[in-house]
Amino acid sequence: MHLVFHPSVASEISASYHWYQEQAEGLGDDFLTELESSYDAICELPDTWPKFKQYFRRFLLSKFPFSVIYRPDGDILYVIAVMHNSRKPDYWAGRT
Repeated sequence: MHLVFHPSVASEISASYHWYQEQAEGLGDDFLTELESSYDAICELPDTWPKFKQYFRRFLLSKFPFSVIYRPDGDILYVIAVMHNSRKPDYWAGRT
């Protein structure tokens, strides 16, 4: 499987990383580590995670209140958003 990221995902991750780093040194790094682990799990078992909305799947991070929203398409997994679970839940809906 190959991950392809929506262009806005980088800024979502960056903003969250910096916010967590301001809260406690190293917490942003922990956030990135958990994201990397989620990408590995998604690539290994892309159909395991629950369907979310009509065409997407959702991987819930365990230590942070975020979800990785992705859409499988053959050998490509399109990561549409790294979404905070409590803020504007459908902001990414126009990304396909």
